[in-house]
Amino acid sequence: MRTLRDPLWNTIAVEPFALRLVDTPQFQRLRNVRQLGLAHLVYPGATHTRFEHALGAYHLARRALALLDEGGFLDDALRTEAGVVRAAALLHDIGHYPFSHALEEIGALHHEEVARPLVTGGAIGALLTAELGADAPARVIALIRGESASPLQGLISGSLDLDKIEYLRRDAFMCGVAYGEIDADRLLNSMTVVTDPETGARRLGIVEKGLAALESLLFAKYQMYRNVYWHHAVRSATVMYKRLVADALHAGSLDAGSLAAFTDEALLAELARRHPSALLDGLRERRLYKRSFECPAAQLSGDECEWIAEDPALVARVEAALARELGLAPGELLLDYPVKTQMLGLDIPVLRRDGSVRRLTAQGWAGAIDLPKLSEELYRSARWLRVFTANRAAIAPEPLLGLLRRSGDEVRAMVESGNRLLTR
Repeated sequence: MRTLRDPLWNTIAVEPFALRLVDTPQFQRLRNVRQLGLAHLVYPGATHTRFEHALGAYHLARRALALLDEGGFLDDALRTEAGVVRAAALLHDIGHYPFSHALEEIGALHHEEVARPLVTGGAIGALLTAELGADAPARVIALIRGESASPLQGLISGSLDLDKIEYLRRDAFMCGVAYGEIDADRLLNSMTVVTDPETGARRLGIVEKGLAALESLLFAKYQMYRNVYWHHAVRSATVMYKRLVADALHAGSLDAGSLAAFTDEALLAELARRHPSALLDGLRERRLYKRSFECPAAQLSGDECEWIAEDPALVARVEAALARELGLAPGELLLDYPVKTQMLGLDIPVLRRDGSVRRLTAQGWAGAIDLPKLSEELYRSARWLRVFTANRAAIAPEPLLGLLRRSGDEVRAMVESGNRLLTR
């Protein structure tokens, strides 16, 4: 075993096989892909990368598997599965684009799908096959994508997966904020393997006394979204970056299929060479767009404004039309409504104190725990609809909100008619 020094977990022990995976060019690329995208423009310490996060997830996988084994929850079959689980924890972000998730918001292939050929072929696929068996690459990608039938799937993708525990702790630590505090030790020690009462399948669960630690995960995720991930300046930089890359793709200056091969700085250098623009200069010099309008999701109902998060092509047309109406240059007005995320997607069996097993799902437990309702309320207070402009612009809020609250089909028809979008 080799040991690595880590600012969050102190010492990470790495087995020889994992080191061979780490030494592949595909994994080494993650040294230059920031974990939090453009958040370093707001939190200067947020320059940590997918590389150390992946090592942290691997470290937590080793700890969780050891605790489950000590507790007598792993039989011989699951002990054999442990090597695949550790590999999946290490490789779960291997397909990530430069600057985190932003490019997935403009329709780029999801990073877990990008990971498939990297895990099942090439140097990584060959290593997995040689060490863990011919079916190991397929088993690893199934765990990464949340499609495995393994009882240990929940360690890689689930309500309290190790990825979530790791990134919340690391992101808070590196940003220098106290919002990501999670009782990680309690969560790891509360994990168990139980028989699901509804399906009869064995799966990862949690003992009832660990529910308080699960609550700490919920609050940490909410606070990090509200104060870091969806911070208005972080979102301003993110929509500028999204528009910059989308424009380059549309112009043929970049190829969508090659995006995942870039590091952060390599992509910016390629954009500077092939598609220079004021947006790129603004990002590099931290001249971020200003908020000219904002509205919390709590003031919206149902699926209002979801087309902004789901239809990037329509958003680009609306941005162009609104910029013309407001006397702004093309690209000087950007809409932002972050892609909807669950604060805590609950579906986990709980081993109760009386020995019974009950699933905690999105419906919650009447009279016992109402984390799902709380999760929805927290989410609605963290997510904001915003209009960013190159310089702060005066936009009448009522006509604008009236437009944005229409359905995507209605907005598309208005754009195609050529009539003004903002009516008094």
